Amino acid sequence: MATVATLLGLELALRLADFRELREGNSERSLSYRHDAEFGWAPIPNSTSTVTNARTIHVQHNNLGLRDQEFLADGRPTIMFLGDSLVWGLDAEADERFSELLKPRLPDYRIVPAGVSGYGTDQEYLLLKRLWPTLKPAIVVLIFCTQNDREDNATNIRYEGYHKPYFTVTSDGELRSEGLPVPASRLQYIKENWWVHHLWLARLANAAYLKIRHPLIYVPDPTERLVDAMQDFVEMHGAKFMVGVQTTDVRLVHHLRSRGIPFATLDEADFYPGAAVGGHWTPKGHEYVAARLLALLEDNNAIRTEAHGVE
Repeated sequence: MATVATLLGLELALRLADFRELREGNSERSLSYRHDAEFGWAPIPNSTSTVTNARTIHVQHNNLGLRDQEFLADGRPTIMFLGDSLVWGLDAEADERFSELLKPRLPDYRIVPAGVSGYGTDQEYLLLKRLWPTLKPAIVVLIFCTQNDREDNATNIRYEGYHKPYFTVTSDGELRSEGLPVPASRLQYIKENWWVHHLWLARLANAAYLKIRHPLIYVPDPTERLVDAMQDFVEMHGAKFMVGVQTTDVRLVHHLRSRGIPFATLDEADFYPGAAVGGHWTPKGHEYVAARLLALLEDNNAIRTEAHGVE
């Protein structure tokens, strides 16, 4: 009885203390995402949620886990936009995103926004390979988030303690995936495990275990090598590869030029100010991005001009 009383006392004390690391999360990742052993986290297919950041938006994922209508192969070539919350559309309703604005401009193409909030270039590379057999895109446009992609790519834990895969570069320049399978993160355990969800003692034990068993790791930034791997994969499958850069990253821009990868910088896109909300594009910003990306596709003869009424 003394042991039970002690445990109950500890449980009550933890609940009253309300330590931040033992609380449930309320980000877009914890609301409608689940653990994925390859990516770290992924949207729940066919899920809906309401997410508040700079503004409140409504979210619906399709059966692929993408924030888009259901994908049906209808004979039109697919343009796939690959990225993180900029593509997923944090702080934007679905019809305000640049991808949706491009659809009526390019009716002879199927536009697919393959974005997952919080992903780095490393997770986007893995997502590209998973989705390829279904989407078989003719064009892939990577949207590089200058604000945080390099940080994402250089570690195994991001944001509210979410574990993720990462890549290292071998001595002969090859990419090597690390951290697989990705362990479930603290918030995922709280959401998906009954014991951890209901008992704060279990939350404490689980948090301690994760810190000891899966500590934070930093690796040299592999961003340029990841972009190379994407280009190689896309072109090996007979498709075209391009990049949109959120704001000019001098090192990346130099590398894209050296590799002959078409790109557009998106520095002038309007965004919600403030570090706390992440600088995501406003509806006006999405309009600017749509125009810039359309010009990128046109200027590199990637699309048929008659597809959007240009004679």
